[in-house]
Amino acid sequence: MEILMNQSSNIEQSFTPIEVKLESGKDYFWCTCGRSKSQPFCDGTHKITDFTPEKFSLTENKTVWLCTCKKTNNAPFCDGTHRKL
Repeated sequence: MEILMNQSSNIEQSFTPIEVKLESGKDYFWCTCGRSKSQPFCDGTHKITDFTPEKFSLTENKTVWLCTCKKTNNAPFCDGTHRKL
């Protein structure tokens, strides 16, 4: 995995999606709580919340945009919802 955009992460972050290059067949865990310092991926910070990360994988190597607003209807992928927030 290679993060292609440098993105700081905290609860007050901007909700710009993060472009990442992902490998096929590898399991990834997308942060659903918004607290991870490793956005858009889980770092375990959710353990103090009721959230759980979303496990996903791809069938081919691919560059994708992952959601950081956590409101997408196509999790973990950005669907543009952040523009309406």
